[in-house]
Amino acid sequence: MEKKYKYLIIVLLIIASFIAFGRILNNDFINFDDTVYITENNHIKAGLNLETIKWAFTATVSNHWHPLTLLSHALDWTLFGANASGHHLVSLLLHIGAVLFLFLFLEKTTEAIWPSAFVVALFALHPLRLESVAWAASRKDVLSVFLGMATLYAYAYYVEKHQISKYFFCLILFALGLLAKPILVTLPFVLMLIDYWPLERWQKALNFQSNMSVANTKNPAKEKRQHKQAYPVPKNISASAQNISQSINSLLWEKAPFIILSILSSIVTIWAQSKGGAIASLEKLPLFKRLSNAVISYVSYLGKTFWPFDLAVFYPYEQTFPLWQVLGGALLLLAISIATIFFIKKAAFLFVGWFWFLGTLIPVIGLLQVAIQPMAYRYTYLPSIGIGIMLAWGIGYLLPQEKKRKIIIVPAVIIITALAFLTWQQCGYWKNSITLFNQALQVTKDNYLAHNNLGVALVAKGKNDEAIANYLAAIKINPNYDDAHTNLGVAFAAEGKSEEAIFHHCVAIKINPNNARAHYNLGLALKDQGKMEEALNEFRKTINIKPSSADAHNNMGIIFEMHFKKYDEAIYHYRQALQIDSNNPGTHFNLGIALAKKGELKEAIEHFRQAINLKPDYEEALKALKLAVEIEQQKR
Repeated sequence: MEKKYKYLIIVLLIIASFIAFGRILNNDFINFDDTVYITENNHIKAGLNLETIKWAFTATVSNHWHPLTLLSHALDWTLFGANASGHHLVSLLLHIGAVLFLFLFLEKTTEAIWPSAFVVALFALHPLRLESVAWAASRKDVLSVFLGMATLYAYAYYVEKHQISKYFFCLILFALGLLAKPILVTLPFVLMLIDYWPLERWQKALNFQSNMSVANTKNPAKEKRQHKQAYPVPKNISASAQNISQSINSLLWEKAPFIILSILSSIVTIWAQSKGGAIASLEKLPLFKRLSNAVISYVSYLGKTFWPFDLAVFYPYEQTFPLWQVLGGALLLLAISIATIFFIKKAAFLFVGWFWFLGTLIPVIGLLQVAIQPMAYRYTYLPSIGIGIMLAWGIGYLLPQEKKRKIIIVPAVIIITALAFLTWQQCGYWKNSITLFNQALQVTKDNYLAHNNLGVALVAKGKNDEAIANYLAAIKINPNYDDAHTNLGVAFAAEGKSEEAIFHHCVAIKINPNNARAHYNLGLALKDQGKMEEALNEFRKTINIKPSSADAHNNMGIIFEMHFKKYDEAIYHYRQALQIDSNNPGTHFNLGIALAKKGELKEAIEHFRQAINLKPDYEEALKALKLAVEIEQQKR
């Protein structure tokens, strides 16, 4: 009977996940990291090949090193191209895979099918999961947690029967998870927690019995007797102490390879983020402010777990926190921590669930502040499981009799259905960038990034005036936001206001000298003004900061060819641009023109043909090809 229910639950979880998240299959990419990771990343758009694999393991994208995630994006592009639906489908399937592995792990280790199902349903369908599943650039979340849940399931089999092959399989899954996203560095800590509950390995090592399984049994008294028989008080205390020490050492050494991998992953992550200047200094963000934000974030994550409304893709960093909020939040967290420790023997699931939640959030709670946002609900993807465990087994503990537990079935189904509906509703906000950032502006205040990204989306729709208004609003909120200055400069340039454009690009560079886009667009503005030497200088700076800038090389080629008649330099830069992006018809055409001017007509003809293959209606290339072929035939 239990087996039948198990398969039924699996089917229902799959169906419910598709219903709750299915709307994302009609959603577009958004202009927040999707461009960096997918739509404007030439390596990803080259598809899955040896060069892409080499790049994935040597590159950092958005100040992160996660090669497996990059390879998954490249595979998606190979399969689906620019069709966002395919990318979203893969993310949803990975989320469902994580859901099923979590259910199989909990059901296997606790032998409590209904509490396991409740935990997994909360994990699967809660609106806080949406950001990880619906955001294409958040593939790293679903892929890493999928592998993390697979690791837990494999670990349960290893604990059941210690075999070196099972141990290494578990370790390999964990290593792959770290290659997807280093958020899994806390998984060794989770393994130690589940060794206490539900696996009870610490109890066996320490030779004492616990009441923690009482909530899951039909006969608590019988369960206690079984524990006493399983873990009798030893007569030889000295020998027992030695055995206890050996058992504890065995449990700890077993985790050593996992901990080493976590340390290595953390070192690489900090290096990548430091290299990109993403880590805020203590001078810029004092320790007290970080601690205050950590407390407020913990409480906010808890609050939104129970009241998941007014969710936004981005939250600005609060400049000040009311002292009463910080102290109240700290006291709440401390009180829950003390309570779970106090009840550790009677209700170990509370201890495990709570410290699962606290511990797995540590890398993203803001103590080591990365980027510009203080919190994000996608960070709860793995930690939320701990709260689910507390709720599911807590209900069983409060209602130990099976008849009484049936009372909560209807409320539980209603709650899960309501959460699934909220998730379905929230999916609509991720339809496109305009919808998403408009919604963020409605539920947050002083959200400069939402104004900026909404402006970018409006430009793409040809609404330049509305975009400028949003860029100005972003700068008013945060005058040091260099991206908004850069985008405002681009918008002014599109209206022919070159002086205003140059001013804002210069401001952006003053704020952030490593802003490659600002240098590039300043170069374009200077080029439009006929200041070719100054423009070249800005394009060189762009390439120094961002060697993969094909556009900067292409524009340098144009200047050398058109204005300085230096065809060799022009050809060099066109070739460099094509090495980065070989599918740009304009660059092929430009290289063909430069080669033709040097008299190298055969190669010029080849590049004209490539330009036409990439863009069949490329009239200039068609005319140039026809002329070049005629000249070549005359020579013969």
